[in-house]
Order: sequence, then structure tokens, then C-alpha cells
Amino acid sequence: MPYKTLKAEERAANMGIFKASASGIVLETVDLTVYYNGRKVLDKVNAVFHENRITAIIGPSGSGKSSLLRSLNRLNDLIPGARVEGRVYYRGTDIYSKEVDVYSLRAKIGMVFQKPNPFPMSIYDNVAFGLRVNGVRDENMIEKRVEEALRLAALWDEVKDRLYDNAYTLSIGQQQRLIIARALAVEPDVLLLDEPTSSLDPISTSKIEEVLARLKERYTIVIVTHDLGQARRLSDHTIVLMPDKSGTGRLIEQGPTRRVFEDPINEKTRTYISRSLGLL
Repeated sequence: MPYKTLKAEERAANMGIFKASASGIVLETVDLTVYYNGRKVLDKVNAVFHENRITAIIGPSGSGKSSLLRSLNRLNDLIPGARVEGRVYYRGTDIYSKEVDVYSLRAKIGMVFQKPNPFPMSIYDNVAFGLRVNGVRDENMIEKRVEEALRLAALWDEVKDRLYDNAYTLSIGQQQRLIIARALAVEPDVLLLDEPTSSLDPISTSKIEEVLARLKERYTIVIVTHDLGQARRLSDHTIVLMPDKSGTGRLIEQGPTRRVFEDPINEKTRTYISRSLGLL
């Protein structure tokens, strides 16, 4: 889908509908239901995502984790046959309302996918890409934002002398941090990550986790992970999805991570966590 160009004042007006959150809740889903080609994959999910916290979405394969994540910035709109019911609120605004410009929304709620997807261009141009698409023309500002984003992603010291090398010369772990930097360059409010370390080695995974632990001081982070050890050590809040007998994903539990892992309310949560961690 081509990028929609808005005038600066139009984009500012769209950004302005997203207000500060007095409750500390940045994102909230209300009876969120997702269908693909008529098949229900998520049913009436009511979840909250807190400001400056890392929320982990966990659950077995087929429980709708990625579908929930993609609903938070309307990426499901890009999937043929997808249909969303219910409400998703970002700072009090229903993101599926006609007044919301989806491109402005995705600038505020960025996404990092499972496999690194750098563009076939230089390291520098990868990070600068979103800024230029959004109409930033001041090269001094772009240079400043690129460096800041690379620093936030803990990549600057590794690439500062090779910024104009092709991004594909980076290791897979470095590429994933580059993608995080690319998302951060446009100054989002929320960062969504869909199993961002599943293809990485333990050292690269550790670096990504360190980056995310620091980033939550400035951003609200939501991560889908199949690694329950990662969810336990990294997140502040955990959402548990579980498929029912028909294969439809349902939210069965959410709360502070320590409580969910150590004293779950739902017996299905206890069984899933215990089996996944090898405790049964």
C-alpha cells in the first residue's frame, strides 16, 4: 500500500487527537474480535497496556498473539480477508474510527517483526527512511535523529564508522537492532515487537533484551514472545491467550508478570507455564 502524504498541518491535527493518558493506560482493547476469511481467531479480548511498561503477550501457537499485536496499529488492515470488531483505544481514541489517519497512527505505534527486514540501502538511509517519507528535509535534523536512534538501539558504536555500508553487511542481530533504530527514528510512542529474537543467537538476544529494558523508560513496549523465560525476566505485565476447542484465541489471564508466573489465577495458565518451563 503506498504511503499517504499529508500536509504538515494535517498530520499535526491527526497527532493531536491522541492525548496524554491520566490513567497510565496507553492502549486498551474492548471486546476485540478478529476474523480471517470468516474464521474467528480472537474472541472478545479485553486487554490493557500500561505506559512505560513492557507487556508480554504469551500463549501456545494458534492462540492469536500476532493477531492481537497487529490489531494495535491496524496492520490487520493489510491482510486480505481480515475483519476486526470491537474497539481498540490509543490514549482514549478509538483507532478504528473514521477520524483517525492510519499512517499517523503507525508513526505513533511502530512495529518490529520476527525477521529483520532492512531495506537494500545503507545503514544510515535505513534509519533516515521514515523521516524522509514523513517529509523531514532538514539534513542536520535527520543526521541528529539517526545518531540518536542508533544510540538508543545500542548500535551506534558498532556502525558509526560504516554508516554508508549496505545494511546487509550487518549480522542478523545487528540488523534487528537496526530495525529497532529505524522504528525509533520517527519518534513513536509505542513499540510493538513480534517475536523479535526468535531467529537470533543467545548473545544477540541478550543485547536486544538489554535495549528493550532501557527503552521502556521512554516508550510503551508490547512484545509477543514464545520464550516464557524471556517474558518472565523482561516484562512488567503479561497477557495470556489460549485457544478454545474451536481454535479461537481467548484472553484467559492478565496482570503483573510476577503474579501471573508465580500465582496464576487460571489453572490453564498454571499448566501452560509449568509445561513450557519444564516444571511438569
